[in-house]
Amino acid sequence: MTASTEVKIFAKPKKVAKRVAKQIFKMTQRSSQPRFNIALSGGSTPKKLFKILVEKHKDTIPWERLHFWWGDERCVSPDDEESNFKMTNDILFSQIDIPQENIHRIKGENNPEEEAKRYSEEISENLNLRDGIPVFDLIILGMGDDGHTASIFPNQLNLLEKEQICAVAEHPETGQQRITLTGKVINNANRIFFLVTGENKAQRIAEIMNDEEEAKLLPVYYITPENGKLIWYIDEAASSKIA
Repeated sequence: MTASTEVKIFAKPKKVAKRVAKQIFKMTQRSSQPRFNIALSGGSTPKKLFKILVEKHKDTIPWERLHFWWGDERCVSPDDEESNFKMTNDILFSQIDIPQENIHRIKGENNPEEEAKRYSEEISENLNLRDGIPVFDLIILGMGDDGHTASIFPNQLNLLEKEQICAVAEHPETGQQRITLTGKVINNANRIFFLVTGENKAQRIAEIMNDEEEAKLLPVYYITPENGKLIWYIDEAASSKIA
């Protein structure tokens, strides 16, 4: 844990989602920049977040200034039930007034290597750079039971150091290909929010907080923004094994 890391614990997953939604609202209200770039994740907790953004902030967030990207995507079509884009589009984008050009999806139906290159170029062309690396204003991440984040898995820690902006990853069990932001881009963000809920995440959270030797095996351990802030938003179930 670095000085720029915070851990916030809430009773239930919905409370986590409510607080993150409120933070996004505040950040976009305070920001005077013409565009605000957010990279999204898939998963059940972001699904709750997107619902609350619609319920509470549909008419108060300046959607026309927000540009949405993805931290990773499965190599499937945009209408596939496994698509992170589809989930976000169904729950969030279809319910708000946002210009279509503000939605920058990873085209999972394309050739993975070619799409990783294309998406890298789109990011480079639209985001500010710091030390030659694109800067997201906010990256929202989750964590898998195995300690993976985005699509950087424990057996592919090399993706943390790749020079490319995006790379092709492979799920270690299913072999499914995915496109993911690399570690250097994630760690160059101005803010990173980890949303982690559920008792099935408790062991990994305890390792990250208390057991550096075990934590070093986990991709999430290496998410430490050099110029930004990292905030863990977790529920009581996920925090239950922290000593």
